[in-house]
Amino acid sequence: MYTLIDGKQVSQAVKDRVKDETAQIKENGGEITLAVIIVGDDPASRVYVNNKKKACEYVGFKSVEYALSADTTQEELIDLIKELNARDDINGILCQLPLPKHIDKWAVIAAIDVKKDVDAFSAYNVGKIMIGDYDFLPCTPAGVMEMLSYYNIEVQGKKCLMIGRSNIVGKPMAMLLMHKNGTVTIAHSYTKNLSELSKEADIVVVAVKIPKFLTADMVKDGAVVIDVGIHRMENGKLCGDVDFENVKDKCSFITPVPGGVGPMTIATLMQNTLKAYKIQHQLD
Repeated sequence: MYTLIDGKQVSQAVKDRVKDETAQIKENGGEITLAVIIVGDDPASRVYVNNKKKACEYVGFKSVEYALSADTTQEELIDLIKELNARDDINGILCQLPLPKHIDKWAVIAAIDVKKDVDAFSAYNVGKIMIGDYDFLPCTPAGVMEMLSYYNIEVQGKKCLMIGRSNIVGKPMAMLLMHKNGTVTIAHSYTKNLSELSKEADIVVVAVKIPKFLTADMVKDGAVVIDVGIHRMENGKLCGDVDFENVKDKCSFITPVPGGVGPMTIATLMQNTLKAYKIQHQLD
């Protein structure tokens, strides 16, 4: 019998923790502020930004939104970031991805002050993750690690398979599992005999952007399966990168979609923003 990993429950615990610390900071006259930049009118981006604003309100942060038109130039966007970098009242800066095609996202990410890079996408912060001496973690991988910890799922000594090698999820996720002494394999589109690797894995994390990619015949009995994907099917229902209905009964633990990894991403963003404030005010 599998245990469902409840991302809503874990994310609530994280947000409550942040809320309590924020209340103490406010009692001492402090205020934590997250600046969110959205360029263009991508509907999914708007939903994400609105959810981030709601989370800020819940934990007691001030959120400041900068909604820019789709024809904003890269120079204009970077000028705004430089302005926010210089403001002492702004503790975290988040630029919602994806950006319009004429803007180089890596140039934009590089422009954000590393102490305000609450997405932890900059080369500097990613490098700190590599050596295990980090201030911020990318929100989705950090959220996955939080869930594993919450459910007392041991990583040390386990065979871990990361399917997907993106800079935002796959690579940092693999590093975090390795920091917890997991034996980590990274699989991608050029990997041969993927199903053989996945059938040996104790923990499988899937982030390939392909609906129901991981099937029951790819999972060993008792495995822990973490689904990072989210897709809207033709019938309007959501699904992930895992064929949940057929895979679940082979698992010891599995995340659902929706309600699994998704809520954790925003909760971890709140955690990173709190950490940014504490670093900037030498409280941490």
